Amino acid sequence: MDRSRLIIIPAYNEEKTIGEIVCKAKVYGTVLVVDDFSSDKTVEIARASGAEVLVPSSNGGYENTLNRGFTYALEKGYQNVVTIDADGEHEPSLLNDFFHVLETTHCHLVLGIRPRKQRLAEVVMGYYFNFIFGAKDILCGMKGYSIVALRNSELPGGAGIGTAAAVHALRKGEAFQQIDVWGKPRVDSPRFGNRIRGNIKIFKVFFNIIFNTTSAGK
Repeated sequence: MDRSRLIIIPAYNEEKTIGEIVCKAKVYGTVLVVDDFSSDKTVEIARASGAEVLVPSSNGGYENTLNRGFTYALEKGYQNVVTIDADGEHEPSLLNDFFHVLETTHCHLVLGIRPRKQRLAEVVMGYYFNFIFGAKDILCGMKGYSIVALRNSELPGGAGIGTAAAVHALRKGEAFQQIDVWGKPRVDSPRFGNRIRGNIKIFKVFFNIIFNTTSAGK
């Protein structure tokens, strides 16, 4: 089996979109759907569409779901990893652009840039990371990592928001590039909950990143 490219799709109750995303993504590498204890048919549809699937024994949250995928990549010896959301907000054809950067440059990190940020907390966090590191959209779920970046990351768990590995790479001074991403607007509930809950969660992680020396955002 080719171990050069792994596409990680974290998923929680995404039966409406997961099949299409897997079918489009598998053109560009091995697809791993990391389920977060979905109660719908996400797992069955993902497998039927051609993905490898990791199924948990309980709900672990977004950060833990991603880290299970990263651990899988490290254990199986994949060279480059790109994460993409299961809801269609990231165009799967962009996967090739992310892998191209990882495979042809000395960058160990590729960050997606969405057309717009959805919440006040995202705007504030975006300004901070752009000012400190030049990273315009640290919260975009489409990111690329070389195995070097993942191997050097702390991969913490906790109630994070999918930024830990990327923040750790930025703090270590890893070279990175950024790619504009686009896709279809999400039609159901956002990943971080409603506007108020989402802002609170993101601000909490943001303050932990600023005032603690870890990148976990626990």
